[in-house]
Amino acid sequence: MNAVPAVHLRTTTLPEISELRALLGEDALLHKEDEVRPYAGDRASTVEHQLPVAVALPRDVAQVQRIARWATRHRVPLVPRGAGSGLAGGASALARGVVLSLERLSAIRELNAADQYAVAEAGVVNGALGRAAAAQRLFYPPDPGSAEVSTIGGNVATNAGGLRCVKYGATADNVLGLEVVLADGRLVHTGGRTLKNVAGYDLTRLFVGSEGTLGIITAATLRLRPVPATAPSTFTAGFDSLRAAGAAVASIARLPGRPSMLELLDRAALDAVEAYRPDGVDTSSAALLIGQADGEGAQRLVAEMVRLCQEQGATSMTMSSSADGAQEMVSVRRAAGEALLSSGAATVVEDVVVPRSRLVEMLGHIERTGREGTVRIATVGHAGDGNLHPVLILPDREPETFREAHHKAERLWRKALDLGGSITGEHGVGTLRRGRLATALDPAVLDLHRSVKHAFDPLGILNPGKAF
Repeated sequence: MNAVPAVHLRTTTLPEISELRALLGEDALLHKEDEVRPYAGDRASTVEHQLPVAVALPRDVAQVQRIARWATRHRVPLVPRGAGSGLAGGASALARGVVLSLERLSAIRELNAADQYAVAEAGVVNGALGRAAAAQRLFYPPDPGSAEVSTIGGNVATNAGGLRCVKYGATADNVLGLEVVLADGRLVHTGGRTLKNVAGYDLTRLFVGSEGTLGIITAATLRLRPVPATAPSTFTAGFDSLRAAGAAVASIARLPGRPSMLELLDRAALDAVEAYRPDGVDTSSAALLIGQADGEGAQRLVAEMVRLCQEQGATSMTMSSSADGAQEMVSVRRAAGEALLSSGAATVVEDVVVPRSRLVEMLGHIERTGREGTVRIATVGHAGDGNLHPVLILPDREPETFREAHHKAERLWRKALDLGGSITGEHGVGTLRRGRLATALDPAVLDLHRSVKHAFDPLGILNPGKAF
């Protein structure tokens, strides 16, 4: 396999930082230890990181270009950063590098109701875009659990998923075009504002999910959809076993209609939610499915899903066709992420995905793996598209405990591969999963990835050590 030529990145010096400050202005560069520390790593990741030399806070795209040109001139590593809500170490800083935070690029430049798209800068929070679209009776489909924190730039860089993926796809399926600053400072625009566009290679899709290794995403043109005329119809179904819940998901997947949401929580996740925000959550079930349908025929589709759940032995059922009822049911799933992250001395959130027909086998493997040792496993996931998040809950931060967690995580992702799945469905590779790629991808494919990286970033200054 051909390797990309070795790149020698330089240690950043004080004169170079002074030059960058002169380019940006005093208020756009942080360098004191207490200032840069909050930007050093992903907020919820256990991946190791270092303190960067500085944090750049550009106010506009022109400043992002200046930063890139400066970094190219001095061969300084740049780590693009959104809100830092990632879970794979994709924004972990380097001691000799600069973190480039896009948080100040926070304008929704355009919201076109007639053509149903929005142009949002990288620092726009997902939830804020959702509220702006709602004012025009539109919505932005990607709906990650971190929607009130994560930014559009970070969502695009990781190809974030979310609760509505089963019907509306992940971020890549809702991006029409991108504005990107390349490593050498050039500004490029990919895609456009139309639903169809096949002029040239699909560079938009190439940048989506590239985790800041190919370019710095400064804005995105995003597809919006009309808000359905009626409130969604929602149900919950409790099961005595994870296998029964998985079988229900497999049955639902064969229906001609597609749910807009189909989420799963196991008993450990339900316990964590109730402990985090006591609200009378029923923790008696081994697994809980939360399903939803929107648009025309939603109530009929939910009735069919309920019937299939009952056939698979559901022990409890609730249904609602009101907006308030839907919000109450779905709030349990939305609370699960923060609840689990706060439930142990440390947590490692995995992100395996398998074909839906193999979901029962994957859930069984997770359950068996979690019974051993001291590291517990709680599972939540987007069951409708086979994407599960086994959360490894560590009782302490001792080296032996981390070794056990690493071993269990390896058992999980290797099983996902054995079942025809992948090592990550929506959280990205980052540094957490980088070492797994040699197993997940064949040598020729890895070689192509490295060739693409070298073509876009020949000096290797963009987010080095991540993904590839």
